[in-house]
Amino acid sequence: MQRAGRRTGLGVLLLLLPGSCLTPSLPDLAVAAAPPAAATPATVDGPSADNFILPRAARQGLAMVAVAPQGAVQVTIGGAIVPVTADGRFLLALDRDAPDRIVLRAERDGAEAVEATLAVEQGRWRIEHIDAPWRGSASSDADFARRRAAELDEINAARRVESTSDGWRQNFIWPVRGRLSGWFGSQRVYQGKPGSYHSGLDIAAPIGTPFVAPADGVVVLAAARPFTLEGNLLIVDHGMGLSSAFLHAARLDVVTGQQVRQGEPLGAVGATGRATGPHLHWGLRWRSARLDPLPLLP
Repeated sequence: MQRAGRRTGLGVLLLLLPGSCLTPSLPDLAVAAAPPAAATPATVDGPSADNFILPRAARQGLAMVAVAPQGAVQVTIGGAIVPVTADGRFLLALDRDAPDRIVLRAERDGAEAVEATLAVEQGRWRIEHIDAPWRGSASSDADFARRRAAELDEINAARRVESTSDGWRQNFIWPVRGRLSGWFGSQRVYQGKPGSYHSGLDIAAPIGTPFVAPADGVVVLAAARPFTLEGNLLIVDHGMGLSSAFLHAARLDVVTGQQVRQGEPLGAVGATGRATGPHLHWGLRWRSARLDPLPLLP
C-alpha cells in the first residue's frame, strides 16, 4: 500500500435517501409503513470521489451502508479496521452510546489518505425516571448466575462466526408485524441510578405467529434448549459483522449453519425465557455495538 500523504477535513458527502425513522414517542404503536421522504442531497468539502458518502446523517444506534472515497483499500472507524467491498461499500454502525464525534479514515493506493471527522447525533431514547430504589436485575439472581456463564460462552462463540453473506447490503424488512411494546435504547433511572437499557425492539404478536428473516444471512446459533433469559434464541449473521438475534421464540424452524433468504420463515413468536408476554425481541449488533433495528425498516 502506498501512502502519498493525508487529506484531512470533513470529507463527507451526506446523501439523504428516502426512508423513515419512527420516533419512539408513544409506549405502544401499531406497525405501519411511513410515506417516503424526498431525497435532499448535501455535499461537504470537495468532490464526491474524495469523500465518504453516507445515505443519512450519523446518529447513535444507527447502521448504514456507506461508500468510501474512490480507490480506498482500507477504512477505519474510530481506529478500528472495517472491511471494504470491491465497489467501495462498507458498513458504518454506531453504538447506542457512541461519542458525539468519530474519525473515519480511508487509505488509498497511490493517492492521499482521506480523513473525516463525523458528527454523531445523540439518540432520542425513552428515559424514565423512577422515584424508587433499584432492586437488581435478572443477572443478580443466584440461579441465573450459575447457568449464565455457559450460555454466554455459546452466544459469544456464535457472534465470532463471520459469514460471507451480503444481507447487510439489503433493505431490511419486518420479521413480524405487530404492536411495538418495547423500544431500543429505552432505560429507567432509579433515584439517579441508571438501569440497563433495552437492547432491542419488541414486537408483540400471538404465540405461534411466524417470523421471518429481515435480510439474507447464515444461522450461527439456533439454541438447542431454552436459555434462562432469551428462551429459544436464534442468531443470524448478515455479513460484515452485522447480526440479528431473535429471543423468546415458541419454536425455531432453522438449524445452525443454515443459509436463509430474506423473508424465509425462521420460527414462531413465543414467550420463552424471561418474558412478560408473547413477543419477538429483535436485537441488532455490529461486532460489540448495539444498534436500533427501526431505522433500517420501511
